[in-house]
Amino acid sequence: MQWSTPLNIGIYIYDDAEVLDFSGPYEVFATASRLSNPTGLFNVFLLAEEKRTVSARAGYLVEPHYGIDDHPELDVLIVVGGVHTAELDKPDVIDWVARTAESTDLVASVCTGAFILAQAGVLTGLDATTHWEDQQALSSMFPDVRVIRNHRWVDQGKFVTSGGISAGIDMSLHLVSRLASPALAKMTARQMEYEWHSNEEPSPAQNQHTC
Repeated sequence: MQWSTPLNIGIYIYDDAEVLDFSGPYEVFATASRLSNPTGLFNVFLLAEEKRTVSARAGYLVEPHYGIDDHPELDVLIVVGGVHTAELDKPDVIDWVARTAESTDLVASVCTGAFILAQAGVLTGLDATTHWEDQQALSSMFPDVRVIRNHRWVDQGKFVTSGGISAGIDMSLHLVSRLASPALAKMTARQMEYEWHSNEEPSPAQNQHTC
C-alpha cells in the first residue's frame, strides 16, 4: 500500500503520567514508521496542555512537541494514564478531548486515560477497559460505560482502550495492524524484540502495578 502523507499520531501527556503509557506507544509508531514501505507512514508526537516541561511519574521530565492550542491536525489521538484525577477537573482539556475526538479518525487510551475519555463523554454506551485495579472505579464513576475485564485492549471501532502500562504497547501494535497491516505490526514487534501479547489480560496476581 502507498501513502501520500504521514498519519499524525498525537499522544496526550500530563504531570504524573505513567512513563511507559506514552513511551511504549511512541516507540511502536516510531518503529513502524521506520519499517513501513515507503518509510514515514506515521508522524508521532507528544501533546500537553501547554508546551512546557511535563514531569511524568517519578520525576521523568519530558518536553512535549505541542500544546493543545497549537498542534497539527490529528489522525489518531492517544490519551495516556497515570495520576489522572487533576486532568478530569480541567474544562479546557476535557473540552479539547471532546472536540478532537469528533474530528479525529481514531481515539485511544492507555490505562487510566480511559477516565479522561469518559469525562469527555466519548465512551458513553461503549465497551472500554483500563488497568485492572481501576476498573471498578471507572464503572462506578461512569456507569454509562461498559467496563470490560480480562482484555488487554477493547476495540469499539473509532474508540480503542487498553489496560495498564505494557498493555498500551499491545494496543498500539493492534492499531498499526488496523491502520497499515498485520505484517507491519508483526515486523514492528520483532524489531522491538517485544512479544506481542494476545488480547487476554493477565490476572491481578501476575500484574501488581498501577498506572
